[in-house]
Amino acid sequence: MDTAAASLFAAAAKPRGILSPLHVPGGGLLPRDRSSALLAIRCAHSHAPPPPPLPSADSQRATADAHPRLRLRRLADEFRALPSDAHRARRLLSLAAALPRLPEPDRAPGNRVMGCVARVWIVARCDPATTGERMWFAADSDSELSRGYCAFLVAALDGSTPEEVLSVDPSDPNLAPLGAGMTASRSRASMWHNVLVSMQKRAHAAIAAREGRHSVEPFPSLVITRDGAVRAQGSYAEAQAMFLSPDESKISELVNTLIEKKIGVVAHFYMDPEVQGILTAAKKQWPHIHISDSLVMADSAVKMAEAGCDYVTVLGVDFMSENVRAILDQAGFDKVGVYRMSSELIGCSLADAASSFEYSNFLREASRYYPSLHVIYINTSLETKACAHELVPTITCTSSNVVPTILQAFAEIPDVNVWYGPDSYMGANIIDLFERMATLSDVEIAKIHPNHNRKSISLLLPRLHYYQKCRYMADMALVAPKKQPLEPLT
Repeated sequence: MDTAAASLFAAAAKPRGILSPLHVPGGGLLPRDRSSALLAIRCAHSHAPPPPPLPSADSQRATADAHPRLRLRRLADEFRALPSDAHRARRLLSLAAALPRLPEPDRAPGNRVMGCVARVWIVARCDPATTGERMWFAADSDSELSRGYCAFLVAALDGSTPEEVLSVDPSDPNLAPLGAGMTASRSRASMWHNVLVSMQKRAHAAIAAREGRHSVEPFPSLVITRDGAVRAQGSYAEAQAMFLSPDESKISELVNTLIEKKIGVVAHFYMDPEVQGILTAAKKQWPHIHISDSLVMADSAVKMAEAGCDYVTVLGVDFMSENVRAILDQAGFDKVGVYRMSSELIGCSLADAASSFEYSNFLREASRYYPSLHVIYINTSLETKACAHELVPTITCTSSNVVPTILQAFAEIPDVNVWYGPDSYMGANIIDLFERMATLSDVEIAKIHPNHNRKSISLLLPRLHYYQKCRYMADMALVAPKKQPLEPLT
């Protein structure tokens, strides 16, 4: 390394005054001089070609005294004015070198900025007794370019009031310090946006603390008191609570139509709360309304037909309507009409997965083993169930009976292989559940299923298979940058 380069490297490695650590001796916060901070942030340590001339001291002072939104815009303009991506990258690396590292306790999960490609942490302080109701920020990242962007934001917003921090619009394109053609601009823009939003969340918390309010929105809950009153906690729950008292005119209109045309209604739990609120109120006047999971919906439709309903309306996705139609036909009510919510397709991701080429490969593998039983989740079409049954004997289950169904199959059929799908998450959970069951006593296992014990549970595990999409897509490659955090890839 030549002497000039060595000198520049040494200078870049020295701490600069753009950010003082939040943890200083004695635990206090040291206010920083903004003009010197903004002067330091414009220093670059690259030796060729040199960056544009530094702004004058007067312009730095004016920037320091400006509203943070204007400071941010001026810094962004200067950043974009650099002649090339190489200059911008060098400037970011310069800012990163000048940014003090956060102490290890502050690099905690609670301070992580989520949604960033690299790991980023942000810490904020706002103590009226020491900072005069102004906010002081510090940030860090395991990516040098991300550290540069963090330094950029800290220099612009550090020392602002919470209200000033909140006045910055994250969607303002004039504020983002991204030059045209900047490498990986989309991911960098997302990181820059997420850090700014995290700073604003801390500003909201500072205002809430100042006003004596909770800084975190309470978990949305509908609390039912002993006397039957309903109290909503959180803005989302307050919106849901409104649906518990629906418009009486809408209820009357619905009930009159259902009674006149003898229509029963089966709806899934996933229906919007507004719909469920009206249906629940209408049921008090017309009993042939039922809200449940998909399996019980069909059984309820049969009871409605037995009670004299000429039609059943299904509020759910397509496979639910198919189930209702099939069960009604099986029960001898083929004259009862079944109506869907829409003339358009109402799909389901699990149903789509079960009709895929990959799931067919899963079933072909199952067909090579004898005896085999395919346990398919109810969230699939009748066509899928029928095609699966052609390859492997198939039985339908839902989340409420999948465990007893599988245990009963192993108890009744010697040496059977059970193949479950297409819900991979549920399949993995079932395996985990049975592995935990294998550690219980025989008495405890018998309470779950009387025909099983520790030995039988241990023996069935190697013969229990579930659909794992990645296994049946062996030709797919996952491409990720080297700086991608390990968490999403594991």
